[in-house]
Amino acid sequence: MAEHIGKRLEKEEPKQKKAKRPSRLTRGQKWLLAVAIVLAVALLGVTAWNALFVKPDLPGNSAKPGADQTETGIDYGDGVQPRVSGERKSQDYYTVLILGRDTGGGGNTDTMLLASYDVTNQKATVMSIPRDTMVNVPWDIKRINSVYNYYGGGEKGIQALYKEISQLVGFEPDYQVIVEWEAVGKIVDAMGGVYFDVPRDMNYDDPYQDLSIHQAKGYRLLSGDDAMQVLRYRHDNRKKGKMLGYADGDLGRIKTQQGLLKAMIEQLMSLKNITKVNEFIKVFNENVETDLSLQNMLWFAKQAFLGNSGGAKLDTAQVNFVTMPNTNVSCWSRVYHSYQSYVTPNAQELLELVNNELSPFVEPSTMSDLDIMSVNKDGSVSSTTGHVEDSKAAVAPVTSSKNDTSNETGTEGGEEEIIPDDGETVTPGGGEAGSDTPVTDPATPEKPGTDTPVTDPATPEGPGTDATDPGTAGGETENGGGETPEQPEDPGVIVVPPEPTEPGSAGETET
Repeated sequence: MAEHIGKRLEKEEPKQKKAKRPSRLTRGQKWLLAVAIVLAVALLGVTAWNALFVKPDLPGNSAKPGADQTETGIDYGDGVQPRVSGERKSQDYYTVLILGRDTGGGGNTDTMLLASYDVTNQKATVMSIPRDTMVNVPWDIKRINSVYNYYGGGEKGIQALYKEISQLVGFEPDYQVIVEWEAVGKIVDAMGGVYFDVPRDMNYDDPYQDLSIHQAKGYRLLSGDDAMQVLRYRHDNRKKGKMLGYADGDLGRIKTQQGLLKAMIEQLMSLKNITKVNEFIKVFNENVETDLSLQNMLWFAKQAFLGNSGGAKLDTAQVNFVTMPNTNVSCWSRVYHSYQSYVTPNAQELLELVNNELSPFVEPSTMSDLDIMSVNKDGSVSSTTGHVEDSKAAVAPVTSSKNDTSNETGTEGGEEEIIPDDGETVTPGGGEAGSDTPVTDPATPEKPGTDTPVTDPATPEGPGTDATDPGTAGGETENGGGETPEQPEDPGVIVVPPEPTEPGSAGETET
């Protein structure tokens, strides 16, 4: 008992408190320390945030006017040397070449956009370049969408296309972005759909490409698949000799594509889509090839969405979508022995568009700075540079009527075949424009060791491809397929129609 009492008393003895050490920090110093810690955390957050947004360097921005302009490593030969440096219109004025590649159609780059973005003044212009634009190349079919596949696609094809577009506008774009067309549909799905007014009923089926387009006219919410169908559509399947579609062909499709892309931009810039940035980044990584980093792309998005250093944001009303000013022309083909359809730039209008909207440089371009092709009254072609790479096309063509008499639609003397790539019809041996089998001349030599005729001995063979005609290399897609137009009522304005040499020859094939 006494033992327990002793223990209890021992426990109840008060403990002596340890003496507090005097604080070395005053109250004011403690507050300063707390503020410093908060600032340090905030600084780390800001640093991490800013690391996501890296401003792109401007190629040649520090170069003085007149400096050596071969820094890009592109050999322009005897052609025009595009501008790569000089004083810019504003501190942050960028140009980007955007190419839409359709892997389902052999990798054709039928969608080409040249964009300028003046970040300082928050203004942008996007110019569509029609796929049938005539460019200054040494082969027979001079459509710009033949360039990529002619050089074997890949990096070489992109560089060659970059070169042609640079010569067309007189300056080299700062950056390039190659987008797989399917990415547009994936972005639309990530957005939860896009509201768009489909301009017409669209009905097209191509079993060879497993392509089916069925869209009803009207304003509604489009899924990613719907959007891709609208973007690809050009015309319905031919029925009873008639084919409904855009009255102005591929130019009509360009207008629809521009309208849909603008609707996407407007709806992408809503606050709800900022939270979906991870989904957009995934689409970007899987479907985009570019010399811009992801951080560079995010920097552009930040300037547009959140505003530049002055606080100004990019209003969609300040995004101007235009199509390269152009004129429909036709030109005789040595390969197909028929007239081929093209568009040629309206030189003066394009020059003004370049100087006022597209070129980042203060010094204006002159006509000789641009390589713009045109078709003369005698059927020959010429360039504003005075140099035509295809010397045979620079003189009046010698046409043959054995496969061409009037360029009228309709077919005679043959059973129609379906061209798998385009759903178009062609009479065997008729040399349909845009078909995969050109009309060959019996006198045309063959490549050594092959059964493939060289359709034009003066035409260089494209590296990495065995195609006899670069205009069809890689295959056409539904959005491809050259069309042979009817000759104008006054052929002297654009081309000279062929003189018949063999009466009773077969009629021109139906487009």
